[in-house]
Amino acid sequence: FLSTRNCPCKMSQLPPKSPLASPVSEGMNSTVESLDNLSMDSFWLEVENIKQSAEAEQEECSLADVKTQEEGEAEAEWLQDAGLSDLLGDRASGNDNVLLSTLTKTQAAAVQRRLDTYSRSRRRKNKHPVRDVRDIFGVVSSEETAAEKEESSPDPLWHKLRNSNVQKKTQDYSCTVRNPGKEEMFNMDVAYSEQAAVLLKGSFLSESRRLKDGNALTKFKIPKGRLGVTRIGDLSAQDMKKIPTLALIELTALCDVLGFELKRNKAAKLKTTEKRLFGVPLNTLLENDQKLLPNTKVPLLLQALLSCLEKRGLETEGILRVSGSQTRIKSLEQKLERDFYTGLFSWDEVHQNDVSGLLKRFIRELPAPLLTAEYLPAFAAVQNIPDLKQRLQALNLLILILPEPNRNTLKALLEFLSKVVARENNNKMNLWNVSTVMAPNLFMHKGLPNKIPEGKEKQLAEGAADVVRMMIHYQDLLWTVSSFLVAQVRKLNESNSKKYQFCDKRIKNLLRKIHADKDKVEKNQAEPSKIVKVHASLLLKESLEVHLNNATRVADVLRQFQKNLCQNGWNIVNTVNLLKCNNSMECTNLLLYEVGGNIGEHCLDPDTYLLDLYHINPHAEWIIKQNPSYPRMF
Repeated sequence: FLSTRNCPCKMSQLPPKSPLASPVSEGMNSTVESLDNLSMDSFWLEVENIKQSAEAEQEECSLADVKTQEEGEAEAEWLQDAGLSDLLGDRASGNDNVLLSTLTKTQAAAVQRRLDTYSRSRRRKNKHPVRDVRDIFGVVSSEETAAEKEESSPDPLWHKLRNSNVQKKTQDYSCTVRNPGKEEMFNMDVAYSEQAAVLLKGSFLSESRRLKDGNALTKFKIPKGRLGVTRIGDLSAQDMKKIPTLALIELTALCDVLGFELKRNKAAKLKTTEKRLFGVPLNTLLENDQKLLPNTKVPLLLQALLSCLEKRGLETEGILRVSGSQTRIKSLEQKLERDFYTGLFSWDEVHQNDVSGLLKRFIRELPAPLLTAEYLPAFAAVQNIPDLKQRLQALNLLILILPEPNRNTLKALLEFLSKVVARENNNKMNLWNVSTVMAPNLFMHKGLPNKIPEGKEKQLAEGAADVVRMMIHYQDLLWTVSSFLVAQVRKLNESNSKKYQFCDKRIKNLLRKIHADKDKVEKNQAEPSKIVKVHASLLLKESLEVHLNNATRVADVLRQFQKNLCQNGWNIVNTVNLLKCNNSMECTNLLLYEVGGNIGEHCLDPDTYLLDLYHINPHAEWIIKQNPSYPRMF
């Protein structure tokens, strides 16, 4: 196969394979095939195409210099990115940091490890004394044994999980490949790192190899609790800003539990360009696009490329794999730079393979990788986690960490790739074909240094393709905000105006308080019913009184609202769309939002039980709004 060492745009540095990876399990289902037997021809052909394209513009393919970080620098950067910058420096103190009060046991341990390393590095440099980690957390240093920590922890959840038998743990949290067609539960109520810590205490089956095609991949279902499921986009921008820091801490804790290092690159400086479309940072593209079309979340050029391919390219055999003419693609790029924003560019006569070439070129030419320079190694390292469910947990957190422009752009791309796979019978592009073609465009970047261990090219290439395959196949799951993260956001909002005095045994006292709060909520939930007001000022002048009981869901309130409109003489036949799903009627054009209290704004799942939500956030207002994806008709 083609060695990437000969390519001026090489695959970005990927960590060596984790010692956690276990050998291939014997006796696995006969339909399971390892990646060793899969064709990587499409991957290396794409690498060759990228190489030829880069050679034509050699001057644009220089590698950026990345300085090696000194001891403690990576930890200081991590603490900064995790929203814990007030723990740095000579006046470090956790007294005013409410984020610490929301952390789980494994998350607090991850913070403590980085703070330990940072503190030691500062002492070695003979700088001013730094605050000891014990003064902030009120616990002994990280040298304390795990067993001592567990015995001293009052966390009832931890003890409950720890004392469960091994078989139950496996059923709850692990994922095997013995029944690839079977649906598995994907628990989002308990922090992933806590789940992993429990699993490592017992024996569990891990999927050590990948599967060949999408049909054999394990199916996962997120069990809906009484508070429903929260998708990316359901939370307000204000609350979503809190998610990346929480996700970074949780991802680090998960990596710590699994036993491998979370690698992050230092953000590279972006080179300026005179172009307006290709090679322009996502933020700049969106700023320019929003002047023409406010609220644009995905670059207009990418939307145009995807739209053109969806209209005329989905049926084209070998779309994405078969390369267009490099000369035509370069000419098209120049025409787009000149005419795209004027509206004079016509897509009618453009070859579909040239459009797919432009799409891949747009992704590669971004000044920073779509998966970001900082976290590209972490995305690549996901392949080293032996258990499929834990790989998906890590990917879910990484996607939450991505900046919003990158995350929205990636989602638009993955949705298109899913449509390509869905037309496999016509275009001959199955999930693996699409993944191997797109992986080099996402994981190879000219602006990042590259150190590939000798003989590791094939393994790293397969791993990158497998990560792309997971992102395509499981994107609905990956674009979900875990319930435990939403709960942490609520705690942050509740605590934001309060100051916690961190002293000895602070974390233990916090856990006791959390347990007491849970007991209080359980007592409140004993209340059989409640009458609340639901507002819909844009649709109806008067508020709607709703009688809540333990069975009242969001969908029920929306139906009651529709009925109330009918009784008041409103003609809504053409304005409210009804959809029959699972033997229930839902107003798909109306949404119920939770606003205020311990949340900014939260679009509620139709299956949310409102009395439970009321007990968790009694000070919120509930407002009915039109679905923004539907045209306004009122």
